[in-house]
Amino acid sequence: MQEGLKVDELDLRKVVVYREEVVTEAGERPAAPAAQASVAAVLRNPWLGTGPSRDLSPEVLGVAPGLARVLTGHLIETLGSVDAIEAFGKAAVVGNAGEIEHGGALIHTPYFGNLMREFLDGESIICFADARAEAGTTLVVPLWHKTHAATRSHYQTVTARIPDAPRSDELVIIAAASTGPRPHPRIGDRTTDPAVTAQKLESSLS
Repeated sequence: MQEGLKVDELDLRKVVVYREEVVTEAGERPAAPAAQASVAAVLRNPWLGTGPSRDLSPEVLGVAPGLARVLTGHLIETLGSVDAIEAFGKAAVVGNAGEIEHGGALIHTPYFGNLMREFLDGESIICFADARAEAGTTLVVPLWHKTHAATRSHYQTVTARIPDAPRSDELVIIAAASTGPRPHPRIGDRTTDPAVTAQKLESSLS
């Protein structure tokens, strides 16, 4: 975290933590039972009322690193450890008075993404979702493997929803993770797939 940056200066209204674990799927216990979690920070939109020519950099530098620390810290606490986390994703929901770029400014820069990846010992680009929406809107956050993005077994989603956020002048920033793959993965892997083209599948497509 940056020198002098204080989490209590982030202007947060609340932090919401969600966790679930699949015990059985299709009547059977998964070979690798996984827990999923999301952590959402609700904060005042620091760019509210500014125009599209406004440089967003000062607030990004001042806010995004602290958010990365807060959200990943809660994920690690909720899921047990950094080593337990195998897949991750991120998201932003912008209240209706803001620009979609305001959410992107806090999740699509190295001041958030690089730090989230570092704090969770990841290597992959972090997949994402973003939207401008009313309070209570459901957002599906995609996840994939934190070090091997082509590992298809870890392609999964976490659903995030906060009933009273974002208010029109707020942002919701979300970090999500999983401790393992989908239940019963069995559709192969991108690294071992055969080369597939329309020409090779001509008989199947006709």
